[in-house]
Amino acid sequence: MMVGRRVVVALLLGSTLAAGTNCTASAQDYPNRVIRLIVPFPPGGPTDVMARIVANGTSQILGQTIVVENRPGGAAGTVGSRVVVSAAPDGYTILISIAGSLTIAPFLYTLDYDPLKDLTPIAMVEESPQVLTVNPSMPKTLADFIAYAKANPGKVNMSSPGIGTLPHVLGEFLQLVSGIKLTHVPYRGAGPAIVDLLAGQVQVMFNNPSVVLAHIQSGKLRALGVSTETRYAKLPDVPTFIEQGYPRLTAKEWLGILAPAGTPEPIVQKLNAAVNKAMQTPEAQASLEKLGVETKAVTPTEFKAFMVAETQKWSQVVKQAGIKGE
Repeated sequence: MMVGRRVVVALLLGSTLAAGTNCTASAQDYPNRVIRLIVPFPPGGPTDVMARIVANGTSQILGQTIVVENRPGGAAGTVGSRVVVSAAPDGYTILISIAGSLTIAPFLYTLDYDPLKDLTPIAMVEESPQVLTVNPSMPKTLADFIAYAKANPGKVNMSSPGIGTLPHVLGEFLQLVSGIKLTHVPYRGAGPAIVDLLAGQVQVMFNNPSVVLAHIQSGKLRALGVSTETRYAKLPDVPTFIEQGYPRLTAKEWLGILAPAGTPEPIVQKLNAAVNKAMQTPEAQASLEKLGVETKAVTPTEFKAFMVAETQKWSQVVKQAGIKGE
């Protein structure tokens, strides 16, 4: 009987050691084929642009092709996220996603996954302020815009890249703290939203500098405020919301790379190092400068802790503002 038990233990131990050896070998061999980088938004938007910068730089460091694959579909990018959640945790299907998809959408939609449990944070790519931008037909200051919106409740249209995105939630939060009523017009991505803002079909939108900066600098749009604690260097004349009496309106949009839960730690670390290194290359830095965003190198552990804090913050905002999903 004792001999039988020893045999079972030996077999189990051998299986465990073999699994560990296979995992290590797999990580050492990684990547040996094409990696898919899933973008949960349409081509041409800020997430797609950043994905291609990340893919180009990281593929050179890893010595393997990274193919950008757009999987748009509403619900704040959760359609594309599901592709990665359900993929094999082997590092060959990864996600690039935004604050709204990862830390806001779970409180607006009935999801069959939990971003904090079913995705493995790999690396943060960039962070940027949110800029409240209006069509030039609107008043020139935040105070005057709010006064106008109060005098015309529901008549000012606010665009966003979709329900549950950070621009949408910040727009709802603005209404809560200022006492105005805007009509939300959601789009499938920032690209079509900015087109209608420029045309005057909608009058106001929150978004990051990569979407609006060139239009503000050319005079086609006007910036009324930025969501960071200090003024944004590329728009030094635009005051923060804190300066204008709205200290709660602080936020940064951010982009991160994630993989399916259960991805081996050596692969996670290899991807983290490659992405962080890629974003520091002169080519990537030049692209970031043009887009008006900054890179942020963190460890996977730091990224996970940040996501947890962001999730707690936005869950409270969604509740206080009474924001609903589709």
